[in-house]
Amino acid sequence: MGNTNIVLGLFQGAELVQNWRLATVHSRTADEHGIIWRQLFLGSGLELGVVEAVVISSVVPPLQQSLEEACVRYFGLKPLAVEPGVRTGMPIRIDNPREVGADRIVNAVAAFELYGGPLVIVDFGTATTYCAVSKRGEYLGGAIAPGVGISTEALFRRASKLPRVDITRPPSVIGRNTVHAMQSGILYGFVGQVDGIVGRMKKELGPGTRVIATGGLAELIAGQTASIDRVDPFLTLTGLRIIYERNQETDRKTCP
Repeated sequence: MGNTNIVLGLFQGAELVQNWRLATVHSRTADEHGIIWRQLFLGSGLELGVVEAVVISSVVPPLQQSLEEACVRYFGLKPLAVEPGVRTGMPIRIDNPREVGADRIVNAVAAFELYGGPLVIVDFGTATTYCAVSKRGEYLGGAIAPGVGISTEALFRRASKLPRVDITRPPSVIGRNTVHAMQSGILYGFVGQVDGIVGRMKKELGPGTRVIATGGLAELIAGQTASIDRVDPFLTLTGLRIIYERNQETDRKTCP
C-alpha cells in the first residue's frame, strides 16, 4: 500500500497468478476494500476463499487498520504486516532502522534474493527511492527524491501557462513546442537524476553492482538510460511473498 496506489498480488506457491492496481483512497473503509476485492476476484473467475494467507506492506498508516480489518472480515485471515519485529533476513545498517519504509525493505529483500549483491534498487513511486544493498545482503541506506508524478504536478500548478502533459518520450530532446519541451524536460531530467545518483552509489558499492528498477515509470526511464540493468515490475509483491515464507519458517522452528 503506497501513497498513490495499492498493488495486490495473488500467488500460488512462487508463481504470481494475478495482480491488480488500485488508487489509494485514504477514506476507504474496510467494507469498501472488501467489496472491491470481491469484484476483482469474480472478474478473474476466483473466490475470496482461495486465499490462505495475507501479507501487507504499507507506508500509509491511516489506512493500515481498515485494510487489516478487511482481511479479517473478507478473507477470514489476520494478515502479516511488514513492520519492526518481522523477520526479513536482511540486516539494516542505518542509524535508525525503524525509519526505513516497509516498501524499501521489501524491495531490497526481493532484489537480493533474485539477483544477489551488491545492488541498487530504484523504485519510481510517489517518491523515487534509491536503495543500496551490500554484497553480503545488508541494507545500507539510500536516497529519496520527489517522484515523477508529484514533481510534474507541482510544475502544472505553479506555472499557470503550462498544460498537463502525458509523461512519454518526445520526438527529440529539443522540443519544438511546449508539450514536447515539457515532456523532454520531465523525461530526460529524471533520466539524468538516475544516472547521477546511481553512478555515485556504484562508486561507493564497488565493482559488479547491479541496478534493478521497479515502479510505474520504470520501463520508460530504463529505455533511456544505460544505468539500469533490469526492470522488475513485481519486485515488491515478490518481496512480500519471500518475507511471508521466512516468517512461516521461523514459526515452524519455534513450535514445540
